[in-house]
Amino acid sequence: MTVAHPAFEKLRSQPIDSLQVTVEEYRHRATGAQHIHIASDNNENVFLVALRTVPQDSTGVAHILEHTALCGSEKYPVRDPFFMMIRRSLNTFMNAFTSSDWTAYPFASQNRKDFNNLLDVYLDAVFFSRLDPLDFAQEGHRFDFAEAGNPDSDLVYKGVVFNEMKGAMSSVPSQLWQTLCKYVFPSNTYHYNSGGDPEAIPNLTYEQLQNFYKTHYHPSNAVFMTYGDIPAAELQSKFEEQALSRFDKLDKVISVPDEQRYLAPIRVEEAYPAEEGSDLKGKTHVVLAWLLGKSTNLQETLEAQLLASILLDNSASPLQHALETSTLGAAPSPLCGLDDSQKELTFVCGLEGSDTDKADQVEAMILDVIEKVANEGIDYEDLNAALQQLELHQREVGGDSYPYGLQIIMTALTSTTHRGDPIGLLNLDPALEKLHKDIKDPEFIKGLARQLLLENQHRVRLTLRPDAQLANRKSAAETARLASIKAQLSAEEKQAIVKQAEALQARQVQIDDDSILPKVGLDDIPKSMHYTPHHSVEKLPTPLTNYAAGTNGLVYQQIIIELPKLSEEQLQTLSYYGMFLTELGIGDKSYLDVQRWQAKVAGSISAYTSIRGASDDVQKVQANLTLSAKALKAQQPGLSELMWATLNDVRFDETDRLKELVSQVRARREQSVTGNGHSLAMAAASAGMSPSAQISHKLNGLAGIQSIKKLDESLKDPEQLKAFAKQLDEIHTVVLNAPRQYLLVSEPEALADYQKAIEQQWPTAQPEECAPFSLDPISEKITQAWITNTQVNFCAKAYPTVPMEHPDAAALTVLGGFLRNGYLHRAIREQGGAYGGGAAQDSNVASFRLFSYRDPRLEETLQDFDQSIDWLLSEEHEYQPLEESILGVISSLDKPSSPAGEAKQTFHAELFGRTKEKREAFRQQVLEVTIEDLKRVATTYLQPDKASVAVVTGPSQQDKMKALGLDIINL
Repeated sequence: MTVAHPAFEKLRSQPIDSLQVTVEEYRHRATGAQHIHIASDNNENVFLVALRTVPQDSTGVAHILEHTALCGSEKYPVRDPFFMMIRRSLNTFMNAFTSSDWTAYPFASQNRKDFNNLLDVYLDAVFFSRLDPLDFAQEGHRFDFAEAGNPDSDLVYKGVVFNEMKGAMSSVPSQLWQTLCKYVFPSNTYHYNSGGDPEAIPNLTYEQLQNFYKTHYHPSNAVFMTYGDIPAAELQSKFEEQALSRFDKLDKVISVPDEQRYLAPIRVEEAYPAEEGSDLKGKTHVVLAWLLGKSTNLQETLEAQLLASILLDNSASPLQHALETSTLGAAPSPLCGLDDSQKELTFVCGLEGSDTDKADQVEAMILDVIEKVANEGIDYEDLNAALQQLELHQREVGGDSYPYGLQIIMTALTSTTHRGDPIGLLNLDPALEKLHKDIKDPEFIKGLARQLLLENQHRVRLTLRPDAQLANRKSAAETARLASIKAQLSAEEKQAIVKQAEALQARQVQIDDDSILPKVGLDDIPKSMHYTPHHSVEKLPTPLTNYAAGTNGLVYQQIIIELPKLSEEQLQTLSYYGMFLTELGIGDKSYLDVQRWQAKVAGSISAYTSIRGASDDVQKVQANLTLSAKALKAQQPGLSELMWATLNDVRFDETDRLKELVSQVRARREQSVTGNGHSLAMAAASAGMSPSAQISHKLNGLAGIQSIKKLDESLKDPEQLKAFAKQLDEIHTVVLNAPRQYLLVSEPEALADYQKAIEQQWPTAQPEECAPFSLDPISEKITQAWITNTQVNFCAKAYPTVPMEHPDAAALTVLGGFLRNGYLHRAIREQGGAYGGGAAQDSNVASFRLFSYRDPRLEETLQDFDQSIDWLLSEEHEYQPLEESILGVISSLDKPSSPAGEAKQTFHAELFGRTKEKREAFRQQVLEVTIEDLKRVATTYLQPDKASVAVVTGPSQQDKMKALGLDIINL
């Protein structure tokens, strides 16, 4: 029997068997603050406090407040407690989020002392933030002069969020979504950009920020959500003692009003900035959006999810098929699907790569498909398969991208913040049972299509077209606005701007007394890392490795093929082979038949290639192709049959399908640049340091984006298309003749049955030996500037280093955190205004990389990279920053994944020679790193003449990049 703290009343408690948790709901008696506790036998405890934040403009007040609140509080009046605690912690997750209608502060840790430390800091940061005006200037926006301290130079905007949103809004999908919301939600908070529109952010005043904080960051407006094995009463004791006891109930109720409904559909056209001089044909987005019911209504949400799944889930789904095969555009819109993250559900579909004169045809095509579903319905088998996918998603124990407990919390967060039923949203089984009964009525899905879409008048058609002059007009408008403001400044006001910049710089370099912050030390680190054991089945000619894991009724299976030596042409086609293997026809089945088959027996099925250097020599490489799938336990025999047929009987004669797939991948890759520019820049800078780094850049990096654009254009020629299909078929022949092994992950009691099924279904004879995979050694210097349509920059500098087993690898790994914490964070983020920056050793490619993310600067950042090394070598350093960097590395090494994820990660690490013994040895070396080691490896490896440079930037920076001696490459 769970007991609440006296300051709280318990409202209800319910076990959820499918998640293996018990959900408990409490209310704080004095303030009304809600506490949802998800009790679980899991020592990775998670905390999140969410505030309902409902902005009424696009100044980014909620987003800027999220940043500023973490810059010092009543109990911890230091400048940067959030980033300080990241360094003093063994957290497995630590962040803050701003959504469209809530702001959340989550963290997770497996260490009880660490959890309590972080809880103390988070509670004080959220409810007793200092909100220093200089922090608002740093994190939000401020005026400054282009030449520091010179009032005669141009006036400019600066600020971390200002630059972050310039980067975010360089992404066309982001612009598409924000523009769509402006019309789908004409009157409530979703009409505005909660992250902040760069044109509106400078309108926010410090006083407005303070007022927003006073009303929105109050316990009466808060939801506490926790997960793990710490009892609710113990957590509530800390909530009460450290925060809630100081508050009374707030009379103001903050909520999102229901949106007014349109009486007839509307059609709008807007523009987005395109590169000057580029061909604008075929670059328009045409999307339709419907506003549906409330996300707090579980049954309505599941019905909408079912309809969206039926229409869009896979290439055989009627609407997805129409969008993929349409000649009216290049690919389905990246927004396609159901958005359930806001108070009211939104269904979106459409095309990218279209033209404005095709908008009527696109709309008619979409409505025709929906009309057909409303009239003819959907086969019961397909409906049942869609519900099985919902059940699998409900049952799967996640935690690979972020902690499983946080995954559950985030699932319930939207409903909770809108005062819905979080327990109902997590306990889907009763609602799914009702849907299983409903779909037996042939009229059910027809009625949903008609009610939710065809007869729903709140529909928006947005045509977002490219405009090659828009970026220039926006830039000119900003310049003119700043010039006008400067012209009206008095001498005193100009001097005030100079003094603010000086004060901010002084604040950024001041050394705070961080001893007031709690911390963990090396003594709190577990003696050894967690290890997932396996069992190999020796009697089979084909190796089979089993892992017993708590998968909650799911089974994970993989076929791993050791790739042999490939020709240069085959290498270029290799990544496409992996991506397309599960997207094509099998035997006498078309790809549409196969998509339906997959939906019935698999939660997912995919293939991918892995190319890695040896742990002791990155010039020696190994490559594998992995066919990976998962399913509910009842589907295991069908899953095995599907996987085997996919591997052996895939066909490459569906050339129209291949052309569609290439077009879709191209669209996704081109959209990825502004969200992933730092990783792409680092990959480019490292491309000359090892064969695996080079091939990764060529296949999946910036060079890969170039290649797929060329391939997509070439496939318009039928002969080229046939040749491409032939190349894929040739690689397939190589794959079938290569050695393979199997991986099985499931609950312990099911392993024997699954193993027997695999032995019966998957032949075990091994192919003959073939020449091992290899790539030519490489060692060359890179100096490149990649030009694309972005308002911000991504900078990277890389140095050739050593692989994992080298004695210096541990010191280089610790050095990354040491430079980030001690120099780069301050120089690049705080002073430079970039959203992020840092350094890291990648022992898989033997490269040490320094980087910046969404950065307003270029040359200055590259200089900061060099100066961070000078700082390391010229200064005397204390032990604590070293300890903090070691803690960060160990925390990363020890970070848990899902049970199935840990099994798969362990298997593949060992497949590439990263054995338990080697990883334990590396971990021990990390713990023994000294300051002298850091200086030694920096002197040895981070030499200026060995540095490679790659930046991702916009067209306006070309002359500047040429002056730096960088090769200009148009993406």
